[in-house]
Amino acid sequence: MKRYFFPALKLTLVLVLLTAGFYPLLIAGLAKMAPGRGDGVTVKKDGRIIGYANVGQQFTGDDYFQTRPSAVAYNAAGSGGSNKGPSNPDYLQVVKDRIDTFLVHNPDVQRSGIPAELVTASGSGLDPHLSPEGALVQVSRIAKLRGIQEQRLRELVKEHTQGPLAGMFGPATVHVLQLNLALDEIHQR
Repeated sequence: MKRYFFPALKLTLVLVLLTAGFYPLLIAGLAKMAPGRGDGVTVKKDGRIIGYANVGQQFTGDDYFQTRPSAVAYNAAGSGGSNKGPSNPDYLQVVKDRIDTFLVHNPDVQRSGIPAELVTASGSGLDPHLSPEGALVQVSRIAKLRGIQEQRLRELVKEHTQGPLAGMFGPATVHVLQLNLALDEIHQR
């Protein structure tokens, strides 16, 4: 038994030092070199932090672009999805309620024209992006409420659309917080 016990104990201690000591320190050091220095990339307005670049937030006013629903109430400390499948009756009811609410606030949109992302939460529940289509479907509502021409809002969405990574990885996206900040800027002029 001694023959196996001490080598196993040594191996355990080495792995504990590597996985609970060295590896976390290495990752923390690498994070300090990343944008935001490991604390998240903040979005500021007038010198005040109003959000984080990679964390979605809720916009309640109809005169703003709405983001994806969140399964965690936009709480970054509790990131996660609902874990309910597409055939779960409770989940289907939640999606149906979201569709009905969206149609009440966007009467010019047909049910079939609602992008799925506007009625389903992302896997993290914190996605700060929409597809360009998810933003464009809201243009009519915002134009009426803010008194801005729809064409100007479409241009604004286009200006804030980021293409796929390296032109081929992933979909085109629109950062909703940045888009809403730009919306406030043109509305103040």
